[in-house]
Order: sequence, then C-alpha cells, then structure tokens
Amino acid sequence: MRKPIIAGNWKMNKTPCEAKELVESLKPLVCDAQCDVVVCVPAVNFAAVAEAAQGSNIRLGAQNMHWKESGAYTGELSAAMLRASGVEYVILGHSERRQYFAETDETVNLKTLAAVAAGLTPIVCVGETRAQREAGYTDALVAYQTRIALTGLTGEQVEKIVIAYEPVWAIGTGLTATDEQANETIGVIRRAVADAFGETVAANIRIQYGGSMNPKNAHGLMMQPEIDGGLIGGASLKAADFAQVVHFER
Repeated sequence: MRKPIIAGNWKMNKTPCEAKELVESLKPLVCDAQCDVVVCVPAVNFAAVAEAAQGSNIRLGAQNMHWKESGAYTGELSAAMLRASGVEYVILGHSERRQYFAETDETVNLKTLAAVAAGLTPIVCVGETRAQREAGYTDALVAYQTRIALTGLTGEQVEKIVIAYEPVWAIGTGLTATDEQANETIGVIRRAVADAFGETVAANIRIQYGGSMNPKNAHGLMMQPEIDGGLIGGASLKAADFAQVVHFER
C-alpha cells in the first residue's frame, strides 16, 4: 500500500508571523495523521515554519527552485539553499509557474534532476487546460509531461518522487474534476510511468490530485484507488480545513 501524502501549497500567502501561527494551530490537529503531511510555503517563511514544526510530523516544502547550484540567477534559490533551510519537499512545474513564469517541460525536468541529486523530494505537477481536455488531449498531454519530467532518472529514484495531477481548469476556479475523472487521469499518469520504468515503479510511486481538493470532496477523491493524496491550495491556509483533508477516511 502506498502511504498517502497531503501537501499544502500556500502560494503567495502568509508572513513569517502568520506562518508560525498557522503551523502552531495545525500541529495538534494532525499529530496522529495516517498520511505524510507537508506544507509548501513562501521562502521568507522557511525559518519560521521549520522552527514551529520542529519535533512534529509536519514536513517543510518549497514552491520552486532553480536547477543550477549557484550563479547569476537573481531572485532564484538553489536546491542546496533549500536543504540548508530545512526544506525536504519542493513543488516543481506548478501550472501557475508554467503560466506566469514561462516554466516548460524541459525546465521542469532540469529542476527535477537537480532536486533528486540534492536529496529533496520533488512534487512534480502535470495537467491540462480546459481547452485541451475538451479537445481530447488530456491523456496524451499528461503522459508526455510525465515522461519528460522524469527523463534521466532511474526507476529507484522515480519511486521516491511525488507526482501531482492538477487539471489547470480546476485550480482556483472552484471547479473540481469528478472523482472518476481524477482517478482515470491519474491512472494514465501511472501507466506512463510503467511504460518508462516498469510496473513495480508505477505501483510504488505516489500520485496526488491537485485541483481544488477541500474538506467537502476529499473523501470521495481519496476513495479512488489511483489517488494517493492531495496538493491542497486554498484549504491549506486554514488549519481546521487542512486538518479535515489530512484526516480523510479511506
């Protein structure tokens, strides 16, 4: 059985003081969680969250990183910088990064390779727009994105990565893929992994759903056999809401 993973993506929210307060509120609510619990926070909050989460089951994640070890890349952070700040997970290729900051499948691959080499666990995002889904391109697109993102890795390395399927049309819109739609597409992603790395790797890799999962729909989504967790946006900014998702009943 794959251990579920619930990761909060705070996006551009919370000051360090607010971040510390949120984690302190969250700790007692998720201390007995049966899944891995991660909060991916803005870089200015790394120190505050690392301190607040110390000794708890909450793990620290980042929302992006550069693939180079160092250099003239103003405003960027390297994998080594993340590790030194207590970060264990890093979101790569989020649709907002692709849309607003020119992320490509190729740069996502470079970042994935760098993260793995540094001992970080990437949460690699793949997904389609509404137009692409309506045109019937979903399966081909997510399979391609998955294969490109994982190029250059070994099967052993891939097993430790997390993939997040995020239908772009369901992020920040209030729309959600049906339980069956999400499960079917995640199955396509898992088959793409199997084609590239074998059935055992595909059976072991964890694949989240990342399109507006919240306390109301978490149970139905998590009951699906292919879905191993969630990448949570808005619901991760309130301790009670995030805790409800963490404590889904499978």
